[in-house]
Amino acid sequence: MIKLFFHKTFSVLLTLLVLFSTVSFTIEKHYCGDVLVDVSVFVEAEKCEMEALEILQKKTCCKDEINVIQGQDELKFSSFDDLEFEQQLFLASFIYSYVNFFEGLSQQIVPHKNYSPPNLVRDIQVLNDTFLI
Repeated sequence: MIKLFFHKTFSVLLTLLVLFSTVSFTIEKHYCGDVLVDVSVFVEAEKCEMEALEILQKKTCCKDEINVIQGQDELKFSSFDDLEFEQQLFLASFIYSYVNFFEGLSQQIVPHKNYSPPNLVRDIQVLNDTFLI
């Protein structure tokens, strides 16, 4: 039970690691003067009311800062032929020994297959009023 839980948890964590290492996203910050007004991830940051007035006056005290966090664009796929000979030998021997470690039985042995239980003449537990609880 615990082994299955750890296996599923580890699988989910590795999936999230691959997902977050390949996803790119932006963090946009809007400053009004030196005061941080809004921070936004994935969408445009909300502007302040001062910016609407600045368009009419042609003076800017607001600024936007955009941080782009790049994910990994190229994933490297390697094949068995890309490995060195020692690595190929180790991997082949490990797989061979691991597969042969779990060989099943040729047929399942049932020791009581041809056994029939004896006929009950009397129910001894009821006669002696002895019951296992």
